[in-house]
Amino acid sequence: MNGELIEDPVFKYRLRFHPQEGDVLRMDIYVGPGGGVSIPHYHPSTEERFTVIEGETTFTADRKPIVARAGDDAVVVRPGVRHGFKNTGATEAHIVCEAEPALDLQGFLTEAAAMARAGKYTRRGIPKGFRALLEAVEITDRYRDTVVITARTLPPPRLQPAILGPLARLQRRRTARKA
Repeated sequence: MNGELIEDPVFKYRLRFHPQEGDVLRMDIYVGPGGGVSIPHYHPSTEERFTVIEGETTFTADRKPIVARAGDDAVVVRPGVRHGFKNTGATEAHIVCEAEPALDLQGFLTEAAAMARAGKYTRRGIPKGFRALLEAVEITDRYRDTVVITARTLPPPRLQPAILGPLARLQRRRTARKA
């Protein structure tokens, strides 16, 4: 395996990205008990295939729970399907995910985990304070072709560019002034 482990302490997981092969991004995900991607989201044009190697994980795809364990068939999440997952076992879960086409999913996950390590999110993934909110909005806006967040705390996806776009531009101007 290549690549360093990227930790997200808020959602209790670590990622290891493999070298990208064509349009496929492959990653190992190690999820602590109770951890996972709890913020509902979808990928407009990316399909994800999750294979549980160790442990037990409950995926929620289109609001339907799917419990997966080592040896089960892969859980396939088609483009546009709202989803998330949680380690529902007592031990660390190891999941292999293949995303195709990858677009810039690795960039999004890397930046989101960096914000978590910097202490910019609450345990529920809510930005702490206005500066963290601006940073999260900017990332959400920049990667909207790759990941669309559908949490109740945000406007509906079709309105996000109009509502969040001005805040994202404000953050970009703030960041450019500091550079």
